[in-house]
Amino acid sequence: GPDAYRDLPNLIEAVSGTGQKAINVQLSVEETYADIIPVRKEGTHAAFVTIMRGCDNACAFCIVPYTRGRERSRDPASIEYEVRLLSEQGVKEVTLLGQNVNSYSYSAQDGGATTDFLAQLTAGTDDGRVAETGGAAVAEVPALGVGGTSFSGYAAGFSSRYAPAPRREGSMQFAALLDRVAAVDPEMRVRFTSPHPKDFPDAVLEVIRNRPNVCACLHMPAQSGSTTTLDRMARGYTREAYLNLIARVKEIIPGCAITTDIIAGFCGETEEEHADTVSLMKRVGYEQAFMFAYSERAGTSAARKLVDDVPEDVKLRRLSEVIDAFRTTAGERQKAEVGRVHLCLVSGTSKKNPRELTGATDTSKWAIFADDPVGIYGGGEAEASMGGAETEKGLASPRAGEYVAVLITGCTTGSLFGRCLGRTTLSAFQAMHGGAWVEAEVGPSAGVEAEVGAGGALAVGAAR
Repeated sequence: GPDAYRDLPNLIEAVSGTGQKAINVQLSVEETYADIIPVRKEGTHAAFVTIMRGCDNACAFCIVPYTRGRERSRDPASIEYEVRLLSEQGVKEVTLLGQNVNSYSYSAQDGGATTDFLAQLTAGTDDGRVAETGGAAVAEVPALGVGGTSFSGYAAGFSSRYAPAPRREGSMQFAALLDRVAAVDPEMRVRFTSPHPKDFPDAVLEVIRNRPNVCACLHMPAQSGSTTTLDRMARGYTREAYLNLIARVKEIIPGCAITTDIIAGFCGETEEEHADTVSLMKRVGYEQAFMFAYSERAGTSAARKLVDDVPEDVKLRRLSEVIDAFRTTAGERQKAEVGRVHLCLVSGTSKKNPRELTGATDTSKWAIFADDPVGIYGGGEAEASMGGAETEKGLASPRAGEYVAVLITGCTTGSLFGRCLGRTTLSAFQAMHGGAWVEAEVGPSAGVEAEVGAGGALAVGAAR
């Protein structure tokens, strides 16, 4: 397995010396690949940086703990070094990666245990873990301590199958790492995936609010909207706790986009439990959702202890209803984007039209706009191409890796359409508007009006 790459010389020597086959598939409790810098294509403007590996949550449906092993976090110095290197190479967006990315916890005093985590998990031994504990209330922003931060607890109402305090007390945790990474380059966007809802205490939310270059788009995998289904899934929270967390996110980070994962037809799911999931989709109003019918994975807790008893046709029908609920609210949220001006990071030429460009908003939506020469964005529509700045900088077509201001003029369920108002920087846009997007004046007074076009797309035309 990849965790054993350092053992390759020994394996090769064993094969060449004896002629016999050699194999090492043991999952490491230490390996983080911290000293390996990935080879990236020259000119790349977006990159991924792995900060931790493995997962200790052991959700009933998930095979990850068996294939990726126990959580282990990478040395923050090596993470910061890689991010600085990317900044020097002109990268404008970095995504921090981990199977449970926001459970990041690094301590220089971490032990060097060598026991095979897969063998432990399969045998049911726990090596120091305890039974599920009650969720700890969220505390204030943790103060820096010697070697790291104090552990302030999970988001209110969330729990885990292990005792987190002994592991995280005094370690560098995700909020501190996120803040440190964001400080490397104020012009570099920072995202992270894939998180667990339990690891969103106020400290993390406040870093996202306070750092303009940390994107206000959070993936909050719900998996189900039913408390009883969540219990069978061993997710460690209730429907009410999840909704309270969503409310907390919206309170601390106004305008934050929220995405999710949903499983339809999990073991024992009733029609009432399914209805709870459909109502959750409508109540939260997700920007994006990854929705699947349950498919049993051999070796998981669900495969060993539960019965996959929901008929396939019922799973597919329920999945269809979940998707319909998502599309309804997603369409409404897309329509609300019309008239807003978004800061977009240009990704390149549109695949469907070489005369158009695509760019990502702070909230992870794709905007499509004409590849026309523009000047420097001045904060207002009229100043975009006709201000004093363009005589100094000149008109130019936006390039991949540049920030632009885009006025959204139309949409479909999956895409935004707009007009590029000018080139800018993340800092300049934030200084002008105090955020990564701003409401523009839309309506007869501004000379435009919105109307629903063919195929459900929202078009904007001149007011009569």
